[in-house]
Amino acid sequence: MLLRQLEYLVALARERHFARAAAACYVSQPSLSAAIRKLERELDVPIVRRGRRFEGLTPEGERVLAWAHRILAERDALRQELSLMRGGLSGTLRVGVIPTALTAASLLTTPFCERHPGVRVGLESLSSADITRRLAAFELDVAMTYLDDATLHHVRRIPLYEERYMLLTREATAPTVSWAGAAALPLCLLSPRMRNRRIIDEYFAAEGATATPAVESDTVAGLYALLSAGRWSSVISHAWLHMFGVPPGMRVVPLRRPAHGPRVGLVVADHEPRSVLAGALLDIAREARVRESLDELLESHLTAR
Repeated sequence: MLLRQLEYLVALARERHFARAAAACYVSQPSLSAAIRKLERELDVPIVRRGRRFEGLTPEGERVLAWAHRILAERDALRQELSLMRGGLSGTLRVGVIPTALTAASLLTTPFCERHPGVRVGLESLSSADITRRLAAFELDVAMTYLDDATLHHVRRIPLYEERYMLLTREATAPTVSWAGAAALPLCLLSPRMRNRRIIDEYFAAEGATATPAVESDTVAGLYALLSAGRWSSVISHAWLHMFGVPPGMRVVPLRRPAHGPRVGLVVADHEPRSVLAGALLDIAREARVRESLDELLESHLTAR
């Protein structure tokens, strides 16, 4: 059995298409298919359900896939430990981040890259469900997400900051605003499929209000692009100010409650092997003062009004 055969199987399970899996592995489709057939012969079990196209894995194939993830993770952990023994980490740190936390990710990745110049960072915007699945499958080293996510199991949690919700507006308002008051403004918000939107909808509902945005976006960048038109206000997380700031002519106004929203932090799978690279990022997180940096940035915008 070759590690390359296991890599091909993992790629096929991920892509669910022979040609795409072959392209991801930089080999021809016949080479990938032949390698997986050879793996089936060596293990004496059917791994792939074949028809006119890829139809999934057999029950035996699912078990082989789970072991493939573990074996490849062990290989990666060995490489990381050896690179550390040689005097400097190398490899690729695979980080999954929920879209609304991407704006704060550089507070960790920048000092990480400065301390470990031999390591590449692969940053992916992922849903909470994808983060949970890919952590369990050894496809991510670490993730940045909401720590109260009920789908997270068998993980270690490292808090970074609590979301603070602000009204971003051109409208003349008092020093603070209620959620009901914000709901009365012409709004653009994230789409309901985003966890952040569902959270703020709960806060609107707690004051007997319903937000009816004129425009919705599925990205924070898209939301800010809409705000630049000058017609709408929005409810934002203070962490977004780190990347996007306050558009010209707008101001941030604190919403009266809650003082702090849900916690955002790093999670790593609580299984062996442990990723040396993930451990190095956790060391950075303990030193980076992410919460304090974001709070100080927010205060600077509030005092500049």
